[in-house]
Amino acid sequence: MNRVVALLVFFMSVTLSAQDIMGKWKTIDDATGEAKSIVEIYERDGKVFGKIIEILNPKNKNAICTKCEGDAKDKPILGFELIRDMKKEGKYYRDGTIFHPENGKEYKCRLKLTDDPNVLQVRGYIAFLYATQYWERVVG
Repeated sequence: MNRVVALLVFFMSVTLSAQDIMGKWKTIDDATGEAKSIVEIYERDGKVFGKIIEILNPKNKNAICTKCEGDAKDKPILGFELIRDMKKEGKYYRDGTIFHPENGKEYKCRLKLTDDPNVLQVRGYIAFLYATQYWERVVG
């Protein structure tokens, strides 16, 4: 009986962790389909953030944010915190922002897992206009 309970607890924890957005994600450009970077999504002070931890194209490894303003101006894109202050609301993460280092603009953001727990829907928007990307979970 104890083994059955332990097994159920194990499978429930695996299922719940697979539905969590925390971890590493490969960003996929919605226009070109090109894999661009690895973003690590993590929790800090009760909110969710995402930081670029790897740039996949060797030509862009040392890219800087030339179109950024303020403190981010001319800073390296590698290590850049592009997702900020997201809060979990049901199946969504909202009320935060996502920054697009290629155009230097910040957008409202919504994140959610798709039906496949290894695919993250990332939506940046202004009012009713939005763009959506689908990022792939990095396993291992």
